[in-house]
Amino acid sequence: MRRTPSRRLFAAALLVASVLAPMAVAPALPAHAAGQDRSSRDDDCPPDGLGRELNARLDKAIKDVRTQAGIPGVVVGVWMPGKGSYVRATGVADTATRKPMDAGSYIRIGSETKTFTVTALLELVDEGRIKLDDPISKYIPGVRNGHRITLRHLAEMRSGLFPYTSDAGFVHDLLSNPQRHFTPKELLAYGMKHRNTFEPGAKFEYSNSNLVLLGLVVEKISGQRIEDFIHNRVLRPSRLRHTLFPTGPEFPEPHSHGYTEQTLSGKIEDSTNWNPSWAWSAGAMISDLHDLRRWAKIVATGELLSPQTQAQRLKTLPTGFPGTTYGLGILKTNGWIGHNGSLPGYETVTVYLPSKKATLVIMINTDIGSGGQEPSTLLARAVTQVITPNNVYDGGVPLR
Repeated sequence: MRRTPSRRLFAAALLVASVLAPMAVAPALPAHAAGQDRSSRDDDCPPDGLGRELNARLDKAIKDVRTQAGIPGVVVGVWMPGKGSYVRATGVADTATRKPMDAGSYIRIGSETKTFTVTALLELVDEGRIKLDDPISKYIPGVRNGHRITLRHLAEMRSGLFPYTSDAGFVHDLLSNPQRHFTPKELLAYGMKHRNTFEPGAKFEYSNSNLVLLGLVVEKISGQRIEDFIHNRVLRPSRLRHTLFPTGPEFPEPHSHGYTEQTLSGKIEDSTNWNPSWAWSAGAMISDLHDLRRWAKIVATGELLSPQTQAQRLKTLPTGFPGTTYGLGILKTNGWIGHNGSLPGYETVTVYLPSKKATLVIMINTDIGSGGQEPSTLLARAVTQVITPNNVYDGGVPLR
């Protein structure tokens, strides 16, 4: 029996395997030509790879996963101070034209948006304008049990609010018209039709409803649109010049096409120009390899926050998923700190390993699962088994 779109699309379960047509391999690019961070040419990560043996092992690991999981195109960036850097783009950005994947392209980063939204929220905490243990009802009316659900519960994914993306009506409305523009209040209304799933703080449940509410809090307290506040207070001081919060389906060039089976028919479709407004402050943002490299360290080390607030952010709790704990809009998995992202057609992983000062960024142009796992997770695991065998990326949080 074919699974229903509502279960396949945004439930907590992962997608099952699906194999795309065979993909050509784009030549591996030297790091300087394949997106070496423009702002970090003078750092201690030489752009000539990690050594012949390690480069070869990484090339093989990435090729094996890409073939196994049927991933059209892959970009992987690894930066290890004192050792070097490795940047590769393989596969195709467009399965029709066979255009090679480009390490300098933009990508939809999905739930990595949460790291930006929560950073914005925590800046307001540092300014004393809000408190993490304030109830959401203080800022946003109409939230079921809102007098007991705190901003901390929302950022930790422990609110108990029903995820609007699991509502069958939402799934139907989105997939019937992927170009539709959704407002935050429309999104929350899908989730608010349902009873809360547990008492605040009782357990972890990934819910985009939480981050949409936090986006509204940032807007209310700052008096700015969330995209403007993030641009002015997060992107600009971080010198992230290739990261944006779109208001519609706009997508800067160059970018790859994205491929998904999260469709009403269950058939693979091109989701490149779907309107990401349905994910808003939970998952609508766009970035590139250069900026994600910079952001990985900034968010993991708390460069924009006070030490006290960053410590609160990194106080993680069990998720129920082996090897992964979750804090305030951030995850930890075997030493790596950051977030993964997924929305129809695209997946990313951006993580930082403090013990090695290492950074890993993965960008792919499909979200079709393989063997019950996110394809980006398979890649991150394979890469870290090579570069940091004592700190293997065990898996991000399921994003559906």
